Amino acid sequence: MVKKHLVRISSIILLASIVGSAGFLTAQTSKPTAKSGPKPSIVLVHGAFADAANWQKVIEILERDGYYVIAVENPLSSFAADVETTKRVIDAQKGPMVVVGHSYGGAVITEAAADEANVKALVYLAAFAPDTGEAIGAFGDKYPVALNSALRPDSAGYLYVDRAQFRDVFAKDVSPIDANVAAATQKPLIGNVFTATISKAAWKTIPSWYVVAQDDRAINPDLERFYAKRMSAKTTEIKSSHVVFISHAAEISKLIEAAAMAASK
Repeated sequence: MVKKHLVRISSIILLASIVGSAGFLTAQTSKPTAKSGPKPSIVLVHGAFADAANWQKVIEILERDGYYVIAVENPLSSFAADVETTKRVIDAQKGPMVVVGHSYGGAVITEAAADEANVKALVYLAAFAPDTGEAIGAFGDKYPVALNSALRPDSAGYLYVDRAQFRDVFAKDVSPIDANVAAATQKPLIGNVFTATISKAAWKTIPSWYVVAQDDRAINPDLERFYAKRMSAKTTEIKSSHVVFISHAAEISKLIEAAAMAASK
């Protein structure tokens, strides 16, 4: 009698094992659910009178959200040198990436990202976005700004923003303390960059996003709108000074992440 019970229990265990194995095999051989690819890297390119450290707030947010971020440190000694430096950083990244340019940095990424297969999206923040064969400063007379009268050249032809006017023309919505620090640590730009021309415009072949800073006094907001419309960019307007990525870091980070998600599809 005991032997019959043992045989019966063994049969139940064997049956359960077979059923469980079948379920495991079914789970293993079923079609996997679709997953998005790895997050693109984010390359940040600063503008004139600035350096890579100015991206601090944006970097903190993007890295918190799981993105690998690198900020280019451009010399601002010539357009060619800035393009070469940015291109070197782009070439060093593996896999897809989003390239972001602020102000003069927009002109730099327009040239540096051309023909770069891994660059899947461009983000322009209150930035220059010249066309092929067009000078960076081509529309300066048509779209004047207060910054022009605040520029001070040194003996070598590098431009500084007059410190007394810095906050008013560059960073009105940043705290006075932060604006004073930025004015004191500003990185000068060689003046002849505005006559430099673009050999190939990356935005013609790469999906682009553009942020218009509505209260910008360094690049005319109407010029920004012109650039955005010409490149058929996904455009956002923010009531901000020129340094929109500092005064509205959370909004800018969200927009960069939206570009990254679109690029990873």
